[in-house]
Amino acid sequence: MSMEIIPVKFADSFLREDMVMEGGSRDKEHPIRFFVYLIRTEDRMILVDAGCETMPGFDMRNFITPVKALEAIGVGAEVIDDLIITHAHHDHIECVKDFPNATVHIQKDELERGRKYIPQGFAINAFEESFSLCKGVEIKQIGGHSRGSCIVQVEDGERTVIIAGDECYKRFCLEGGIAVGSSYDLEKSRRFVKTYRDPKYTVLLMHDD
Repeated sequence: MSMEIIPVKFADSFLREDMVMEGGSRDKEHPIRFFVYLIRTEDRMILVDAGCETMPGFDMRNFITPVKALEAIGVGAEVIDDLIITHAHHDHIECVKDFPNATVHIQKDELERGRKYIPQGFAINAFEESFSLCKGVEIKQIGGHSRGSCIVQVEDGERTVIIAGDECYKRFCLEGGIAVGSSYDLEKSRRFVKTYRDPKYTVLLMHDD
């Protein structure tokens, strides 16, 4: 099966440590990046998260829109077939409007808070706990970072790749088994890092290189 996963960075910023990690300080900050991920299969163009074009309260640097970041690698917004929203926080969903030809896949609890970002007439697939989008691509609810927050599991025949949404911000937290500080359900956040720190998974983060 031919499949390619491409990280697409559109901004840099900083985040308080107490949001990055359980037990972190309110007085320290960590650098973060803003990514969306493009999954290119033999017959589909899938984008994981829509990204944002505004981010009130954040000092955004090297900021371009996700659409322009995609165009820089030769991918137009109109060719995206599927748009997976890992959760309905502003920086992951604001730019849904820029992908009118895509079906939006979103966990049903996240749809409740995210509907304001999805224009009328867009195709929406609201699922419960998981959804198999196509061969090798499955969306799974974790519910640690927000009520319906999800990860994307990609099987390419050789490895299992996890696109983690905001279930973890920084690599050192995953490797150290430290739960995300910005958590809706801390036990589920702890379970995520305990499970996916296993080296059998290749974990891609939305806010770290």
